[in-house]
Amino acid sequence: MKHAPTEIPGVSRETRERLDLYAETLLRWNRTINLISRHDEAEFWQRHIVDCLQLAPLVPAGISHAIDLGSGGGLPGLVLAIVTGIPFHLVEADQRKAAFLREAARRTAAPATVHATRIEAVTLPPAPLVTARALAPLPTLLGWSHPLLASGGVCLFLKGRSVDDELTAASAEWHMTVERTPSRTDTAASILRISEIDRVRNAP
Repeated sequence: MKHAPTEIPGVSRETRERLDLYAETLLRWNRTINLISRHDEAEFWQRHIVDCLQLAPLVPAGISHAIDLGSGGGLPGLVLAIVTGIPFHLVEADQRKAAFLREAARRTAAPATVHATRIEAVTLPPAPLVTARALAPLPTLLGWSHPLLASGGVCLFLKGRSVDDELTAASAEWHMTVERTPSRTDTAASILRISEIDRVRNAP
């Protein structure tokens, strides 16, 4: 596969083979379904898989399950399910993308369950971890995540260059503790680890 790294620190050979299978499946489906930009295909490993793998060390230890919002091509939820072995609920409203997620989870034996429904309509037990990547502005993400996040839980969001403005907007509606980590794959991007989330009283 083009530009696939020869070795990924902390990833076993077996896990690497499953990630290779996931990547092969996504690129094949991408010919008919827009899972990623065609321009990103040659750099898929670095721009997408390695980008999502940055979240793995930030995942709380010992969690029972997680929820990934707007999973799309499985980034980051399916990648994290493969790497960590944590059961993920993948929420994706697009029926064709949901079909891809089911096939990719089957082929990689990932512990993932696909929910082909809108985020606002999904009914799931609250999880200790909620993830999302390139999905929506932070205030919106927090509104979706809050009812799905267990007490003491953590959100991990991959955010782009507008993160400062999003944090400012979110602070008007939400109390939260934010740990921000620069992305190693994109100098304009950040990883947000958000906990202790609570809506500001009288917020709109």
